[in-house]
Amino acid sequence: MQTEMNINSNAAGQGVITLTVPANNTVKIAEVIRSVLTLAGHKVKRVTGDGEEWVNADEVFPDGNPAMALRGLRGKEDITQAELAARLGVSQNVISEMESGKRPISQKMAKRLGEEFDLPYKVFL
Repeated sequence: MQTEMNINSNAAGQGVITLTVPANNTVKIAEVIRSVLTLAGHKVKRVTGDGEEWVNADEVFPDGNPAMALRGLRGKEDITQAELAARLGVSQNVISEMESGKRPISQKMAKRLGEEFDLPYKVFL
């Protein structure tokens, strides 16, 4: 596929640049462009196709960690530590220690949690 670039102006007097790139390079190219613009002193706002601002979890929760993810997801699902422990076949104390960061979440447990919450297991690592 060929890379294409269109340059236009919108009604607000802003320049609009549209790029069409091979799908497998999209994220890499976008990050390079964002980095160059940031280095040049521009604040770059990422938007969806609908024009809504797009942010990732690391930007919203810079101090986020697996313990926080587990605690938040369990709360979102409105299940107790004891209920989650029973589903996973562990004690409530194990869930408590993982949520408080006292016990690391193993890859095996992360996979079980991923299945339980229908998420990629890497969320818990």
